[in-house]
Amino acid sequence: MSIIKLKKDLRQYATTDRRKTNEWFFKTGKGEYGEHDKFLGISNPDVRRVAKKYRDENIIQLQQLVESQYNEERLCSLIILVERFRRKKTSEQEKKEIYDFYVKNLYYVNNWNLVDLSAPHILGGYVVEYKSQQKILSTLANSDFHWNRRVCILATWAFIKRNDFIYTLKYAKQFLSDEEDLMHKAVGWMLREVWKCDSHVCEQFLKDNYDQLPRTTLRYAIERMEEQKRQKFLKKDF
Repeated sequence: MSIIKLKKDLRQYATTDRRKTNEWFFKTGKGEYGEHDKFLGISNPDVRRVAKKYRDENIIQLQQLVESQYNEERLCSLIILVERFRRKKTSEQEKKEIYDFYVKNLYYVNNWNLVDLSAPHILGGYVVEYKSQQKILSTLANSDFHWNRRVCILATWAFIKRNDFIYTLKYAKQFLSDEEDLMHKAVGWMLREVWKCDSHVCEQFLKDNYDQLPRTTLRYAIERMEEQKRQKFLKKDF
């Protein structure tokens, strides 16, 4: 019953204008990456407001929410899981339950807002602590489902925050030939995060792989560079 009430609470914030905005922003047109997705028309702050109210919802009940056809309902379930995973009082057993639930339901983590919100914290946050689980990164990296591949590269952010760049650089190199523009952006984003921690490591990677770099990846990766140096990188003048 609480999930029914949660859905009702979400819909109180839905508007037609927001639905049209979300459909445009997440590219739901025919042939676009979000063609499969549906939106109720709720802003992120309002989804978070409802998620906070139901933050202690039983994980079993969240199954109904994560399977929803509506992006905002899936987002709400993931916000609840992320916040619960990150709480200091969360036990290791509960973290494992959240991680297992997340992996089991990766099929429904199928738009970039869902991936970017959850992958660094749940999947990344778990595998960075448990080396035995790190093999899942390779499985995701080789998936035909491009959202799984995005989960993989975003999960490496947890390693970057510990100044460990091995996984990011490994999968960034693998994804340079990826056909999806959303992957080019994600890889560039994670390389930029590496650059913030160690610019020399990032710049060397860019130099070593320059001829294979998608232009989008390069532009994202060098976004924080000093302008004159950035212009030189764009022209391969280094």
